[in-house]
Amino acid sequence: MKDLSKWDVYLVTDTALSRKRSNLEVVKAAVNGGVSAVQLREKGLSAKDFFLRGVEIREFLADHNVPLIINDRIDLAIALDADGVHLGQSDLPLEIARRILGPDKIIGWSVNDLTQINEKSSSLVDYFAISPVFFTSTKKDISTPWGTEGVVRARSATHVPLVGIGGIGLDNVSGAILAGLDCVAVVSAIVSADDPLAATELLKSQVVKAKQIRTNGLNETVKL
Repeated sequence: MKDLSKWDVYLVTDTALSRKRSNLEVVKAAVNGGVSAVQLREKGLSAKDFFLRGVEIREFLADHNVPLIINDRIDLAIALDADGVHLGQSDLPLEIARRILGPDKIIGWSVNDLTQINEKSSSLVDYFAISPVFFTSTKKDISTPWGTEGVVRARSATHVPLVGIGGIGLDNVSGAILAGLDCVAVVSAIVSADDPLAATELLKSQVVKAKQIRTNGLNETVKL
């Protein structure tokens, strides 16, 4: 399995925000821009349509060695032989998900409270999704944003890679990475961009720059 701490930018699809572009079109642009992983999230689709859409995306991503993560649906993740699944607080318990998927599939878990990051959950997931980091209009059922101070506390609570999602863009991504995120997951910052490829490249460059500064222990502000 890949070292998820090496992920930089994680695309989450949303057809409703993609300005009439297909998921595959956006995914291709993001992969060419250097995205680390792709989550297929289309809550309005039937299982059959989700599967058919997922097949072409899976094949493209496999050819480019980019992991495919399925949102919520473990059955579809298995049917598509995806690399993993992303679960929320109302989905199947982590123990059951791990038992079904086995040790080699990626399991990501959205957390909105520091108490959810503990020894047990850390042993079952491959990454925690800090959600939301900042305020976002993409998801309606959100809790209070973590903010960069919350990311710092989450980083001190676990060794498991942290992916941040929610309200992340060029104006705040560097601070979020410096606070302790390993990767940022974005929706509208890529799918709604005029040029998804260029948007991915620019966001990735800021993530990489901030991670380098954090690794080197430099106390300086990343300039956007």
